[in-house]
Amino acid sequence: MSKLPVGTFINMSTVVFGSMIGVMLQQVFPESIQSIVFQAVGLGILILGLQMSLKVPEGLMVMFIFSLILGGIIGELIGVKAFLDGCEVWIKNNFQLGERQFTEGLIAGIILFCASPITIVGAIEEGFQNKRELLLIKSVFDGIMAVALASSYGIGVLFSIIPMLFIQGGLTLLAGKAKPLFTKNILALVSGMGGVLLIALSIKILELSEFFVANLLPALVICVIVAWGYTRLKVKV
Repeated sequence: MSKLPVGTFINMSTVVFGSMIGVMLQQVFPESIQSIVFQAVGLGILILGLQMSLKVPEGLMVMFIFSLILGGIIGELIGVKAFLDGCEVWIKNNFQLGERQFTEGLIAGIILFCASPITIVGAIEEGFQNKRELLLIKSVFDGIMAVALASSYGIGVLFSIIPMLFIQGGLTLLAGKAKPLFTKNILALVSGMGGVLLIALSIKILELSEFFVANLLPALVICVIVAWGYTRLKVKV
């Protein structure tokens, strides 16, 4: 049985391929077409975010809100947005690939490609049972989404394969230990949190309000830790 996260490597390849197609389309489209595609993708992200956010069970709503607040505070303290903005500047200076929507494309890619139940379940299935069916389905979907995102937000989408490698690939390598952690409720919380972040991102993309979405990214990890701690405490009590 292979120990390597082959499914994740395939997934990364489809995102790279889709992103490159999207970037090429961005060069072909006139500005008027780019603008309408940009708005359409923003609205699509909003609808997807709403669907995902509705998966949070009513009984976990307080925990969900607490995780969102705590994640935002941590993100602000450690400067996630500043770090991503620094990455954008570095890429602009060294590769001439950075664009005005680099950070938005990167964040959208991270949330869409890494913060869904299929990511977690698929990665664990590959590591635990060497089954890659879910990740192969996800790879096709992600490749298509990468085309749409990169045609609007540029090369930043491609760079989301880096956190994908660590998150999705890491879960595959740690499948034996990670599987008991991701209960049905925790999967719902992760999906719901990803949905809320997508809603915030779409609002920013559509220029309805300003959100520091990057600084909210730690909430994806915090909700897992909080839910796990709550479950352990409940069991002990």
